[in-house]
Amino acid sequence: MGQVIPEKPLRVVVWSTGTIGRHAIAGVDAHPDLELVGVWTSTSAKEGRDAGELAELGRELGIRATTDRDALIALAPDAIVHTAMADDRVFECIDDLVSFVEAGINVTSSGPVLLQWPEQILPPEMIARIEDACVRGAASLHVNGIDPGFANDVLPLVMTSLSRRIDEVRVMEICDYSTYYQPVVMNELFGFGKPMDEVGMIFHPGILTMAWGSVVRQLAAGLDVTLDEPLTEEVDRRPAEWDTDNVSSGTVRKGTMGAVKFAVVGKVDGVPRVVLEHITRTDPEQVPEWERPPAGADGCYRIRITGEPTMNVDFTHHGEHGDHNVSGMITTAQRIINALPAVVAAEPGIVRAVDLPLVTGRGLVSR
Repeated sequence: MGQVIPEKPLRVVVWSTGTIGRHAIAGVDAHPDLELVGVWTSTSAKEGRDAGELAELGRELGIRATTDRDALIALAPDAIVHTAMADDRVFECIDDLVSFVEAGINVTSSGPVLLQWPEQILPPEMIARIEDACVRGAASLHVNGIDPGFANDVLPLVMTSLSRRIDEVRVMEICDYSTYYQPVVMNELFGFGKPMDEVGMIFHPGILTMAWGSVVRQLAAGLDVTLDEPLTEEVDRRPAEWDTDNVSSGTVRKGTMGAVKFAVVGKVDGVPRVVLEHITRTDPEQVPEWERPPAGADGCYRIRITGEPTMNVDFTHHGEHGDHNVSGMITTAQRIINALPAVVAAEPGIVRAVDLPLVTGRGLVSR
């Protein structure tokens, strides 16, 4: 199936103005098949401010941010690009998404990431609730991004099209998070800068599987293999060996949590077949024995397919006006923006990455 091209621009609301949301505003504005008609903000300080100002575009777009969710739903947009923080409010966020599709509004969202492949993470009755809401509203819901998302679902599955035999698919993020400004994620979820005996929330049993199990299971589905359950979690947390003062989300002192390597492992008959692995540092020189990004890069997604043939790809990105953490926010926003025409055209329900036709940057070549 080829690309989906809408007959007329889709009317879009961007739902949030934060780390990803401001890039989503810019992305919708730049897309020839989309028309920005509304912007939601969670903060009264941004109420009434022009979307162009919030996205730092240097010009006004004539759309004012609002905290009035009912007013935005009443606009009856074709779609909502939802980028609000979901990591620490998963079920509240699911309620929001359900209310959108029930109102007949298609949604692409950066979270909660478990909705990329919710089976065996959410109870069946909750998945049924979401699917039923989509059917009632004749709307579709697609959750994706860069990781979890394109870098560890579509890209590795495309690579496997070159395989004759697959022994293991390993998808990795190897990244310096020192410039990643997201205090909740850095301090509360990961526990960076905290004493080593204070374990970050995501490293408690079962949480990594909730966050990244969707990646492992979607890859397994794309490869037509049935994984042993439950998935296996591996965590190696390391203390900082020196003070690091240039961390955007707070200083990391020597002896506090400074780096981590974790994995969610999908096995078949006890043998690892699909592995999601992250190597996360708050200083690029930490734990030199762990894998590093390629020379000259401050982060990468590494895909390693072991088999015949064995293949490796390092996917790097870097922002024009910032580093890899800025471009990580841009790529997250753009994946769900560029997928919008296909999601709107899809049958009602949860749309997974493996369900989508070809998604490209059609219409975005510089003029």
